[in-house]
Formats: sequence, C-alpha cells, structure tokens
Amino acid sequence: MPIELKMPALSPTMEEGTLAKWLVKEGDTVAAGDLLAEIETDKATMEFEAVDEGTIAKIVVPEGTDRVKVGEVIAVIAGEGEDAGAAAEAPKAAKEPVAKEGGETGAGQPAKEDAAPAPKPEAKAAPQAAPKADTGDRVKASPLARRLAEQKGVDLSSLTGSGPGGRIVKADIDSATGAPKKAVAPEAAPVATPAAAAATADTEIPHEAVKLSNMRKTIARRLTESKQQIPHIYLTVDIQIDALLKLRGELNESLKSRGVKLSVNDMLIKALAISLIEVPACNVSFAGDQLLKYSRADVSVAVSIPNGLITPIIVGADTKSMSAIATEMKDLAGRAKEGKLQPHEYQGGTASISNMGMFGIKAFDAVINPPQAMIMAIGAGEKRPYVVNDSLQIATVMSATGSFDHRAIDGADGAKQMQAFKRLVENPLGMLA
Repeated sequence: MPIELKMPALSPTMEEGTLAKWLVKEGDTVAAGDLLAEIETDKATMEFEAVDEGTIAKIVVPEGTDRVKVGEVIAVIAGEGEDAGAAAEAPKAAKEPVAKEGGETGAGQPAKEDAAPAPKPEAKAAPQAAPKADTGDRVKASPLARRLAEQKGVDLSSLTGSGPGGRIVKADIDSATGAPKKAVAPEAAPVATPAAAAATADTEIPHEAVKLSNMRKTIARRLTESKQQIPHIYLTVDIQIDALLKLRGELNESLKSRGVKLSVNDMLIKALAISLIEVPACNVSFAGDQLLKYSRADVSVAVSIPNGLITPIIVGADTKSMSAIATEMKDLAGRAKEGKLQPHEYQGGTASISNMGMFGIKAFDAVINPPQAMIMAIGAGEKRPYVVNDSLQIATVMSATGSFDHRAIDGADGAKQMQAFKRLVENPLGMLA
C-alpha cells in the first residue's frame, strides 16, 4: 500500500513551512533514517528524515514551494514489492472524486464511471479525523490557544481544532467562550499599508525585491508583537571589566591543555544566570493573570546567522562551570549557523543576552523575546576615564542595558538585578565558587 509522506511539524509552533530542497528524486530507494528533504520552518532550515523504507514513487510538492501546510502530502513512497507507477497514481485517484463532483472532470468532460466510485470521498476524510484521534493525552494546540484556554478556563480536550492537522487555534477558543467575532478586527488593523504604499511609490528607485524567509517573517512578527504588547523599561550600568579580562586570561592559560577557550560572552552568560537566581523577581514570565517564577536560569544567547537571528539556550547556566558553558556555546553556535539546531535547543529560556560589543557598539536597548521578561544588552569594553578608589584612572569599561517587562518586573527589582550583575562581573572570582 502506498505510503503518503506528509509535511512534518518540526517545531511546536510550526503550522506551515517551505520545502526548500529535495535530497532525493523519484525512483530513489530510501530506508528509515535517510535524509529526504530540507524544510525551512519559522525558526531554521531543518533536515527531514524517512521513517519508512521503499521507493520514492512521486514527489507531489516541488522544492522551493512556500506555505506548505503541516499534514499536507508532499510525496508518495511505494512499499516493498509494490509497483511505483501505481503508487504514484494514488494521490491523483484520491483527488478525482472531489474534482468530478456534479458528473464532470476538471476539464469539463464526462467522468468515467470506473474513475469516481462513490466511497472515495469518504476515504479522503479519514486523514482529517486522524489528528483528533491522535491527540489523546497530548492535545494539539497553538501556544496562543493554550494561553487563552488557561486564562479563560477552557478544557482543550473538549474542542475540535480547525487549524492545520486538527490543531486548536485562537478562533476555536473564541468560539468556545462566545467571544465576539469582531475581536479579530484589531489584529487586522495594524497591516503595514503605509509602508507597502511607500514601497510601491518608490519602485522607480533601482532595487531588488527579496522574498522574506520564514525566519525573517517570524522575527518581524514576534518583535512587532513585543514592542506593541510589552511595556519595556530600560536600565543601564557601566561595569569595569579589567578583573574579568585578567581572570579570563588566567583561566584560558590553564584550560589550554583541554582545548577550551573562554570568551568574555561565556563569562557574562554565567554572570547573568547567577544574577537571575540572586534576584528571582526577574527570573519570571508574564502569563496573563499568572506570573511564572522559574527556579532555574536558562539563558538564551542571541546568535547571528545568515537568515536572521536565533537564540540557542544554555540550560541551567547558573550551575554550570564556565568551561562547560564555553564548550556548549561553541557547539550550539556552530550548529545554529548550519541550521541544525533541534527545536528544544532554541525554544524556551528564562532570559536572554545579546552582545554587540564585537562590533564596537557602545550601548543599545534590546527588544524582549516573549514570553521571557528580560534581556541583557552588552556593549563594547573600551578604555575610559573611570573613578577607581576615589581617583580618576583609565579603566576598561563596558555598558550593559537590561530591558525588563514592566508588567512582570518592577523597576526596583530590575535595578537589583543590574546591581548583582555588575558586582559579579567586577568581582568574577565569586562566580567560580
């Protein structure tokens, strides 16, 4: 029996993706674990592996196709001993009854009696019902739908999802709670009509129109939501880092035999994690009528990649040694640039750090990455006149700016965390204890 290969959900938030590249062609024999395609999700380009063995009978969705829904058939595999040609016709045969409704084919010719048997439309409905049966203890719902259901006391298991693959979406929660349909209007209002009009008006200027990747679309959407919905408060401190640089040099000398090299950023990740534990009021997330308080500091680290930005996570950074953080960060950053991170390696985190010091940026205000409630922006370390022991001296100083979600974190608590972060960086030996 032909095996339908469907667009997979490669991340919890994925509802559609781009089939970037096929790594096989029709007629190829594949086994479980073989790489079939590269799929661009809302976060990264990931490889899709086969779980069945057989022959690629037909590629239904060509490479380069955008907005392929999760659950949509993208290829057909003929099983062992099965005729590949017959298997390739299976998807077409399944679609014909729909096209021939009313007694005609899509070309307007009379339908052949043996080409449109009555039971076929019911067979087509089977995949639609599958997601519902599959949910069981794990209900398929978008993150927004889960949050709204929690706020409004809606039992997700009692709903039938209208989204891709039976996923429960915001509209299903609104229907269940009797929310007025007009609630959609505010979301439709901020469409970037002025920007689009300006772009259209300037088309005489020499330019190149570059199609946005799924990652860039996601970055644009999430950062817009962050600035629109989260009241940011910014707190900046100047930090002397001479002691940190001295300790880094000594540690790197001792770690040379192990092939480990600490960066300043590795040490700042550790300092941020410890400061979150010391000031737990800042290690939180705002969740509607709830405040989520975390007992572990998972630090998301901004990494620039060709298609945009991704934030791999150092889990439990408060308890890891600096050498462990350096080793893990090197691996995560390398795989991030190759597009090979797994969803659990970049989704989550309790706070973020973004370092632009290597570009000579003195200071900047970073945008909070929801649902987190704070992000630390690191500027360049530079020689400045600085008061040391009541005398004016030249010291290496960097500026650090914390962006805090004012719904969840009061200014005084944010100030305490910035104070703790400054103390840890200026007295780095304490981070080794």
